[in-house]
Amino acid sequence: MMKLQTKLALFNLLSKLVFSALFIGFLPLIIERINVRQTDKELVNKMEEVISLISEVGIEPFIHSDTAAGFGSYNILKEEYISLERSSTDDEWNYIDITQRIIDDEVIDYRVLHYSLKIDGESYLLEIGMSLASITYAARNIRNVILIFLGLFILVTLLSDLTYTARILRPLRKITGRLGKTSFPSFDVAEPLVTSTEDFARLDRALREMMKKISELFSKEKEITVNISHELMTPVSVLRSRLENMLLNGNPDPLTEEGIEESLRTLHRLKVLVNSMLMIARLESHQYLKEESVRICDIVKEVTGELEPIAEDGKVTVTLTCETNFMMKNANRSLLFSMLYNVVNNAVRHTPEGGRVNIHCGENSGRFEVSVSDTGKGMSPEHLDRLFTRFSNRPDKSGNGTGIGLAITKSIADFHDIAIRVLSEPGKGTQFFFFFPLNSL
Repeated sequence: MMKLQTKLALFNLLSKLVFSALFIGFLPLIIERINVRQTDKELVNKMEEVISLISEVGIEPFIHSDTAAGFGSYNILKEEYISLERSSTDDEWNYIDITQRIIDDEVIDYRVLHYSLKIDGESYLLEIGMSLASITYAARNIRNVILIFLGLFILVTLLSDLTYTARILRPLRKITGRLGKTSFPSFDVAEPLVTSTEDFARLDRALREMMKKISELFSKEKEITVNISHELMTPVSVLRSRLENMLLNGNPDPLTEEGIEESLRTLHRLKVLVNSMLMIARLESHQYLKEESVRICDIVKEVTGELEPIAEDGKVTVTLTCETNFMMKNANRSLLFSMLYNVVNNAVRHTPEGGRVNIHCGENSGRFEVSVSDTGKGMSPEHLDRLFTRFSNRPDKSGNGTGIGLAITKSIADFHDIAIRVLSEPGKGTQFFFFFPLNSL
């Protein structure tokens, strides 16, 4: 997955690279045509200069009237030459071609301008040539300059694209940042986003309206949950008291007594369920305080101590390794105890006789970690997906479970900014990892 800014920059870069590749493909032909036209223009300019010079001083300084020899001159590197000689024909020449010339026993290819002129009734042939080697060298220099400029252009435009896209996408990052900081529905509804981009403004308005509606619905749901829980507690307590009085004051027959005890157990499970629902509602409303500093290993030791009788009854070996007794500040000790207790309790209860539950507390990548692993039956991927969903897990066979223990664990972890990861395979056991906030060591 790539960021939108990166995608836009890559698209712009790829489009420039495609254009550059096409341009480079045609570059030799373009340079050749430009260079040939420029060379021909220079040859014509030099021809005009020579003709102008002859008009001023005459032909005599170049060709004597009593000799048949012509005039020839070339520079020291043999890159250019000028030739002026009498012509035996009256043909008019005015063209440019590529011709070989022998200079100092060296054959050199020239691009030559042939031009005929008449002076005092005599025909003369003027030739001005420029070596192809010098033309090619100039073309190569032009090509190198263009390629360097093209590379710099692509680099500068890439940096400018990244800077510009980062600037125009800044409102989107603000929106995603708000959403990322939202642990429960509250999206700074009273603070609209300041932006000059209409699309981002519309997105911000839509999100604020949506989060406002979600917040209202969420508040109503929590209110209903709390009200129902409170209303249930009263009849549950009354029924429990009456049933206990029936056991204490009367002499029921064994069958009636068994029915009353079963009813008391059912009421107890209902009470635990109601209290659990109240806990989740209060956690999601941030009604609990986080004013304590607690040592996590001490809490884990208390959890294993309470579950030791259950582990002994089930013949399950529980081992605890604490490498670092991390002190967590701004925490709620009772909630952290419940979070760890739920997981360790599940591990002990779902591990068969002779199995093991290993608890490890230590450092991992700069933060404190608690892992709980067991040798139980494990879980399928489908079960893992709904592991922290309320009532998605059936109560255990003892009848003590409520189906929301792990949902409470997840709510407590979120309340303390603790990340949870679960690994499990059928027949290979389960591992719970609690990752405390970064730089927590």
